[in-house]
Amino acid sequence: MVSEQYKAMLSGKSVIRTLSEFAAKRGEEIGYENVFDYSLGNPSVPVPQEFTDCMIEMLQNDNPMELHGYSPSLGIPSVRAKIAQSLNERFGMNYGPEHIFMASGAAGALAHAYRAVTQPGDEILTFAPYFPEYNPYVNLTGAVLKIVPADTDSFQINFVAFEEMLNEKVMAVLINSPNNPSGVVYSEETIEHLAGILREKEKEYGHDIFIISDEPYREIAFAGVKVPYVSGYYDNTISCYSYSKSLSLPGERIGYVAVNPACRDAETIVNMCGQISRGIGHNCPPSIIQLAVSRVLDKTADLSVYETNRNLLYDCLTELGFTCVKPGGTFYIFPKALEEDAGIFCQKALKYDLILVPGDTFGCPGYFRMAYCIDTEKVERSLPALRKFVKEEYGNRG
Repeated sequence: MVSEQYKAMLSGKSVIRTLSEFAAKRGEEIGYENVFDYSLGNPSVPVPQEFTDCMIEMLQNDNPMELHGYSPSLGIPSVRAKIAQSLNERFGMNYGPEHIFMASGAAGALAHAYRAVTQPGDEILTFAPYFPEYNPYVNLTGAVLKIVPADTDSFQINFVAFEEMLNEKVMAVLINSPNNPSGVVYSEETIEHLAGILREKEKEYGHDIFIISDEPYREIAFAGVKVPYVSGYYDNTISCYSYSKSLSLPGERIGYVAVNPACRDAETIVNMCGQISRGIGHNCPPSIIQLAVSRVLDKTADLSVYETNRNLLYDCLTELGFTCVKPGGTFYIFPKALEEDAGIFCQKALKYDLILVPGDTFGCPGYFRMAYCIDTEKVERSLPALRKFVKEEYGNRG
């Protein structure tokens, strides 16, 4: 008999994926260049040339067994050492290779972090708006994800609601900054306040409370916006990183878990990740990709296009009368819809070949997400369609 739990999930297909599939099908009819697809957060800029050159050089000259053989369970030691050194130089930390676990992207990193610090029935809190895949990521571990309502004025943390929801069953707090879907970067003040609350609650409850920091957009920050490195503010932090966005490598599925050396049992947690892998069928990310990223740790793709796109959309949206918090990073913007039901709003937009994602799935009804990781030329061509949509459906605004 098949699993009823996973069978039931078939009826709950991702809204984002459904819209992306609609865009692809519509593209077959009118040409995908004429579909303004803001649905999927798939990086749109090429990998750095240095990465490509490195891959070619490795394939031509390095030992094939090292490139294509299994890596050790925790990752290739030299790669872990280089990542630790890079983090130390950038953020003033004191990681060693023993604090790094190589994983299949940020999702793989998160899968290990959840299991390392919770048992079935424990709670993890996260903050709306949030990445909707957190629900299956957490709930299928046996832990329970609970959502703190959003502060829609700023999309910083709603601390009043957070403190009301904190209880002895909370073993971890999951944060994502820069944030998908809002694009907001949590300020240093926000991180310090969060850390202070958790330190007090650790004393009160008599057990550790971990911050699990989901950081795939850490390098995409605009106009000098500072992205606080959370482990620098709170000892019991587990950072989960992916090179998918910084190097435009989503298909290679490579990232890591970095456990703050000041965390209690830091090295034990990393070693536990190796055992967790045995239970979830995740073993040994590709050796060649581990080795390649370790040679370009000081590089990123040309991320400037995302700031250009943000400026174009933000200026147009605010001109049209949308309420919108200006993103400090990522390649997402999260305006308030022009009617109460964002699902209906986004459905109307389809008539104009605008593919927008309603905010309900992100825990913020009434808002919608635009993933502007598309060519700037296409963003520019989408603006007349956006203006036409607003004018015809909602009258002149702005």
